[in-house]
Amino acid sequence: MDSLEPSLYTVKAVFILDNDGNRLLSKYYDPELYPSMKEQKNFEMNVFNKTHKADNEIAFLEGMTIVYKSSIDLFFYVVGSAQENELMLMSVLNCLFESLSQILRKNVERRCLLDNMEGVFLVVDEIIDGGVILESDPQQVLQKVNYRLMSEPAYGFVLFDYITGNVEGETVKSQLL
Repeated sequence: MDSLEPSLYTVKAVFILDNDGNRLLSKYYDPELYPSMKEQKNFEMNVFNKTHKADNEIAFLEGMTIVYKSSIDLFFYVVGSAQENELMLMSVLNCLFESLSQILRKNVERRCLLDNMEGVFLVVDEIIDGGVILESDPQQVLQKVNYRLMSEPAYGFVLFDYITGNVEGETVKSQLL
């Protein structure tokens, strides 16, 4: 008798492709699933070929449950095992999409996504950690991501002041301290 061990809801992979099937972001949480980059890209291309013209939201391929959504020139995918709850996977997908929609100011398209890749990775990391679903509420994700983005020092401005020799920036900083 084969009994499944109880486990947390898990995600095998998350990836975002453009409208040509090219990878923009991917995270694989199961190292045994597709260990090489070539196997990952082949899987992504198979998924893209099966889903890019379909109007469904769910697909079953290679023993995986895949939920997906498209927006303008992007395709968002969340992959789980065949036994995984489709509704949980869909809640992860919706949380990812809604969070990115807020960060990208409702402009969820390729160029904007690439310009804000740091925020995109932060969103994915807040939703899923090591394949375990941590959060499915976009507002909670946005609060955590905004906190992390705001708490990081503005190294770019310090570097710009240094390069340009701007000493005014230093006086303002010293007055603030």
